[in-house]
Amino acid sequence: MENHDKAQLLSFLKTLPPVEFCCVYGSFLHPNNPGSAKSTMVDCILGVSNPRQWHSENLTLNNDHYSSWMVLLGGARLITDVADELGVGVHFNPFVSWNDKMFKYGVVRMQDLVQDILNWERFYLSGRLQKPVHVLLDNLDIANVNSVNLRAAMSAALLLLPSKFTEEELYAKICSLSYMGDLRMLFAEDRNKVKKIVQGQFELFRLMYKPFIEEYETKELLRRCLSGNTRPIISQDGGLLAARSLVSSLPPMVRSQMGMKLGEKKVLCDSGRVIQEIVIGSKDEAAKCMQTILRRKVMVSSARQALSGLLAAGGINGMRYLGAKMSKAWKSWR
Repeated sequence: MENHDKAQLLSFLKTLPPVEFCCVYGSFLHPNNPGSAKSTMVDCILGVSNPRQWHSENLTLNNDHYSSWMVLLGGARLITDVADELGVGVHFNPFVSWNDKMFKYGVVRMQDLVQDILNWERFYLSGRLQKPVHVLLDNLDIANVNSVNLRAAMSAALLLLPSKFTEEELYAKICSLSYMGDLRMLFAEDRNKVKKIVQGQFELFRLMYKPFIEEYETKELLRRCLSGNTRPIISQDGGLLAARSLVSSLPPMVRSQMGMKLGEKKVLCDSGRVIQEIVIGSKDEAAKCMQTILRRKVMVSSARQALSGLLAAGGINGMRYLGAKMSKAWKSWR
């Protein structure tokens, strides 16, 4: 991101109540799309300690960012309740015009953000943070916490990949995790979305996941070799021990749900501690079980957030946003 763009985004933040965390994501970050920063909506996630209090302050500062019906019927309490009870804890304000740019910002409770990163409880913002983002503000070192999320995403992708694959295929599989089961992919998303994200931000993906590729090489779970056309081919160990190692890097909530489906047994660690280990018959069995769990999480979260988002945006903005999404989807199918 250019310094000029960063300065503008920081200036926009100053028009809002203080936040603990802010990151920019989406097509605004595509370095391979010249001029896109001028024409694309800037997507932001804002982490705050108390969403109701934050929205109350923001309603005083920026009443026009919200749909009129939510302001009139309940204000900050209704805004927060719709996000928490109907959605997945995030309230989005789209089509916010400021300084010749269009913004969409989502407000989330910091505690919920951290829980989703560590546990994939909703697998919504954690999925977003598995892809390239530009962090503008990070008072609580979320970037460091997110390393757990990135390692888990890499492990999940490896479980789903064959014995040999390219670096681009690895990032595409990681990127696709949070779209499995997403109802919007059926009618309101570009069918080539994953491919475009990876190709447009390939170097950013490489920067994010290089440490984990090297870590897994050290553990002898991965091996890189150059093919004839100098494109690195990555091969992975498909054995049971390797599969167990990958499963052990998945979030606790996912492992617990896998244990309920596949069964668990008590195992004595080297440290002398007894732990519960998931019973895995093969890598494929573990992959299918995990995929089923993640697909359901994404399906539920995407449906809840879609409904919450339409209500939060209001009738006109909601249909405007959905229309723009569907237009992209139809063009990709033509």
